[in-house]
Amino acid sequence: MKQNKKHLLLSPSKESYEEKWGKTISYGSIALIGLVVISIIFFLTGKGLALFFKDHANVWQFLTSSNWEPSHNSFGALPMIVTSFVVTLLAGLIAAPFALIIALAINEIFPKWFGKILQPIIELLVGVPSVVYGFAGLILVTPVLRSIFGGSGFGILAAVVVLFMMILPTMVSMMVDSLRATPKTFRTASYGLGATRWQTLHMVVIPSAKGGLLTAIVFGMTRAFGEALAVQMVIGNAALMPQNLMSPAATLTSVLTTGMGNTIMGTSANDALWSLAFVLLVMSLVFNILIKLINKKRG
Repeated sequence: MKQNKKHLLLSPSKESYEEKWGKTISYGSIALIGLVVISIIFFLTGKGLALFFKDHANVWQFLTSSNWEPSHNSFGALPMIVTSFVVTLLAGLIAAPFALIIALAINEIFPKWFGKILQPIIELLVGVPSVVYGFAGLILVTPVLRSIFGGSGFGILAAVVVLFMMILPTMVSMMVDSLRATPKTFRTASYGLGATRWQTLHMVVIPSAKGGLLTAIVFGMTRAFGEALAVQMVIGNAALMPQNLMSPAATLTSVLTTGMGNTIMGTSANDALWSLAFVLLVMSLVFNILIKLINKKRG
């Protein structure tokens, strides 16, 4: 009898067996994801630096020259880098206040039933493919800009409008979640001290959710910086230094999508495109580090 009890105590239970397998699967998945990420980084680093080590291109000239002619061994990526930052910053600066106003309205002003209807619609817009936004920009945005400003309608401003439409739902969805995470006791205490709704929003709710709001803005700008297809359809795809908002230009992603299929693997022109992809990877990592720093400060 005692031996049977001892055997039951020493034998692993079903719950501990399932927990062991669950941990094994979780750790294996994490290791697999980490391996994939490290492989991508090493692959893009090797391909991106081939232009400078194999083809002996000048790094400083690559980053500061404005002459992009791969067929003539002239690799100046400055126009694409500048355009990518200009388009991303403008779209983010325009979308951020609109997203904050909509998020505050859904979470703090509108009736609860209306917010429950509106938020799923916004989350549905987050999952709309980028080609749909690009097609909408091609059909709707560029003709309007053409009639107002003249020219072809293709250019930086068209890309900014399309990216604004793309990242606005993402920012709104994340900002709503951040505002809802603010404790209700903060609002109650503010109202108890005699503050109005607008004073409570301005002095209590927004400062409390500041970290999440900034994360939403940076995340939206990260999506805008890496967008390719929608921007390619409306920006004009001219690898030139932008002169104004209506001038055709090209971003890092638009040059990659248009040029990668037209070059031969191993040539200098192809290596230059991989170098652009490496620059894009570095900037994406910078955006992710900013998000981590904001969340760390928030914590």
